[in-house]
This record gives sequence, C-alpha cells and structure tokens, in this order.
Amino acid sequence: MTKILVTGGAGFIGSHACKVLAREGYEPVVFDNISTGWEEAVKFGPLERGDLLDKARVEEVFAKHRPEAVMHFAALSQVGESMQQPGWYWRSNVLGAVNLCEAAVEAGCRKFIFSSTCATYGDQDGVVLDETSLQMPINAYGASKRAIEDILANFDTAFGLKNVIFRYFNVAGGDEDAEVGEFHRPETHLIPLVLDAVDGKRDKLTVYGTDYDTPDGTCIRDYVHVMDLVEAHVLGLKWLESGKDSRAFNLGTGSGFSVREVMDAAGQITNRPVPYEDGARRAGDAVRLVSGSSRAVDELGWQPRRSTMPQMIQDAWRWHQTGNYEK
Repeated sequence: MTKILVTGGAGFIGSHACKVLAREGYEPVVFDNISTGWEEAVKFGPLERGDLLDKARVEEVFAKHRPEAVMHFAALSQVGESMQQPGWYWRSNVLGAVNLCEAAVEAGCRKFIFSSTCATYGDQDGVVLDETSLQMPINAYGASKRAIEDILANFDTAFGLKNVIFRYFNVAGGDEDAEVGEFHRPETHLIPLVLDAVDGKRDKLTVYGTDYDTPDGTCIRDYVHVMDLVEAHVLGLKWLESGKDSRAFNLGTGSGFSVREVMDAAGQITNRPVPYEDGARRAGDAVRLVSGSSRAVDELGWQPRRSTMPQMIQDAWRWHQTGNYEK
C-alpha cells in the first residue's frame, strides 16, 4: 500500500485528509506533535509523534515508512497570535518546512502537497482572488506560508521536488459520518465558536469588528467544506502521480459570507439564538477575502459539492453534538 506522510494529521483538516486517503487506498502516516491536534483523531493509519523542528526525528520517520508523497498541514495558524509573536511563526512554519523538504529530498520522496492559505494575498478589497493575484500578506502567518511557497519553488528547481500548493479560504463543516470533526486548542474558528455559544459551552461569541466597509459591518470570508477541500488534496496527489508539473490552486467557492450571515445561518440550522457581543477589530484581519477557483475546477476536476453554508453548519453541528471533541 502506498504510504503518504501527513504532517498535522491529528488536526482538523489533516484528520479528514487521512480519512479520504484511506478510502482511496493509501496508508496515511501521521506526523504530529499533538500541540494543537488530538491523538484520538488519528484513526486511519499510524501516528508518529514528533516536531518538524527536530530534523533527526523527521528523517527517522522517512527512513522507517518510505512515503511516496507528503501532505503538509502542520503549522501555527492564528492570525492574531502571528501579529504578536511573529518569531514563533517564522521559526515553526518556515524552518519546519525546510527540514521537511530536505528530509523528503534525501529520502527520494519527490511529491509534496502543501496547505497554504488565502492570507498570502493580504487585504485586497473588492477583488475576487485567483492564482495570479498579487501575494501581499499583512500578517506573519500569511508571510510564513508565502515564504514556504518560495522554498518549494527553489526545491523544485534544485531537486525536482514537484509540488501542488493549495491556497484556501475558511474551512468549515465536518465528516458526514462524524468520525472526526473540527476542534482546536484553543478554538479560534468562527463556526465552532458560534456553535459553542449556541450550545452554552461559552457565554457568548465576540464579533471582532463591526465597522468594516461591508454591508453589515463585519468581515466577509469565503468558506469551503473540509471534505471538499481534502478531496482536492487527493486530486492534487493524483496530479503529481500522473507526472504533471508543480501548480498552485485556490480552493473556495467564490461566494463570501459575513460574520453576521454565518451567525444567522447557525441560528436557523440549530433553531437556537446565538448569544454574542461586539468587540474591537483584530490586528491583521482583512476586510474581505473571496476566492476565484476556476483553475481547480478546470484542471483538477474539483467539485465543491458540500460547500454551502447550511451544509457546512449542519455537518459541524452533527459533530458538535457527538461530544467526541470533549474527550
């Protein structure tokens, strides 16, 4: 069975990727330090605990499993924190990626799928972002991901490390079987925070910024269902397996939802009010980020079938009600 090394495979997106990889006949090998993920999410292949900053440990895992490809999800990913502690993000994200790329090349692994972000584009209001849009990150999180994209280009030129880069927007929803779902330590993503407030697990949701230049004053984001997203990653793997060249793809729906629109949709799905309070803007938050994803659809054959706001909230709510994330 072909092995795929999945860094961050104990996290939200990585655990869903492992499920789809196993379903497609691959063996996902999870490499995770369990700092923000959770061990119980590793259900579809072996877990190798370790940190990407420990290159010797990374090399040990490559030697043990001889993976055919890497799916790299592991990263620090909180925009606000990256503004306050940029050194953490440059050290962990960038140096960790260098170690991973070097270990892959040394082990003869030449296929690399990278979890990048729309944050590399920065704040470009009124623009539907496609893969040719200027990358002008406004926070250390986006800047670190942009740097890794450059690193991958260098490793492709020097060593033939072929890569597929996915720049995606807000990821939501959950596994339709509720085997795995969205859970972060601490929780920072809007939809699970909304559901926590609806369910009484937090007193209220804080809406960060209500004076943005948007119809209701709150930030607008493009949302993509996690299962649609990880299916794109498998398509990216097959793209590389077929011998195609390195390529970057946006993953989003082209539709944006404001924070208040997400809250309203959650209230309708759960039939419960969302308690909230208005708060100040957070440094580093863009006003509007919306994707143009025609390249992924046209070239990969990607179809974001579950990426409607009602479906994403419904699937997230199903997982939320299991209580599995509280174990």
